[in-house]
Amino acid sequence: MLRRTIQLTLSIVMVMAATLGGMLSTAGSAQADECYTWGRTLSEGMSGSDVTQLQIRVAGHAAYGEVIAVDGAFGPATKAAVTRFQQAYGLPADGIAGSQTFSKIYALQDPDCTPVHFTYAELNKCNSDWSGGAVSATTAKANALRTMWKLEAMRHALGDVPLTVTSGFRSYACNSAVGGASNSRHLYGDAADLTGSPSLCTLAQRARYHGFGGIFGPGYPGHDDHTHVDGRTSRSWSAPNCGV
Repeated sequence: MLRRTIQLTLSIVMVMAATLGGMLSTAGSAQADECYTWGRTLSEGMSGSDVTQLQIRVAGHAAYGEVIAVDGAFGPATKAAVTRFQQAYGLPADGIAGSQTFSKIYALQDPDCTPVHFTYAELNKCNSDWSGGAVSATTAKANALRTMWKLEAMRHALGDVPLTVTSGFRSYACNSAVGGASNSRHLYGDAADLTGSPSLCTLAQRARYHGFGGIFGPGYPGHDDHTHVDGRTSRSWSAPNCGV
């Protein structure tokens, strides 16, 4: 009798351990870092702040010439962007953002929500508090974050080659000092000037697939030594020497 009681007790303990282990495993797969954690699977037709956070991270996987709206509404364009994100990283590509998609995003982001290959410092060589531009400091910094995620997508599409950002956010004072246009997108924090390898023309051509409404490069006045990309919603492309 005692032996049967011990066996029964051990069986209960083992079942409880297995159940707890499964719970911990499930919870572990849902954990992110200090930045953001999604609490539900997202699909077309849904809306909310979690959709907005998803859109920020997949907006760089837009269709040719498309700019993904970051509006918290999971529509067809967001679904297509999620699908391309999944394809880019070898995930099941169904356009539904679930645990595998979120796990990949978690792996791609640092604790401050920036993608692993870019930093706020790279996108702001002007003044660290993000003030003095055409928008509030909070908006300028948020715009820079969106730009970084687009650059991360572009970097991956180019074979994970490093991209060199020479200019990002500028205050009016900084913009004036470098001779920037009075209506420069740098004043909004959603622009980046790129140099180095790959070639400037490769950068200008590739940017058309990563959600950049503004693209200017070789052949456009003042842009023979860099390729400029920005997040304007209306398309304005000019890099004549590159066929853009």
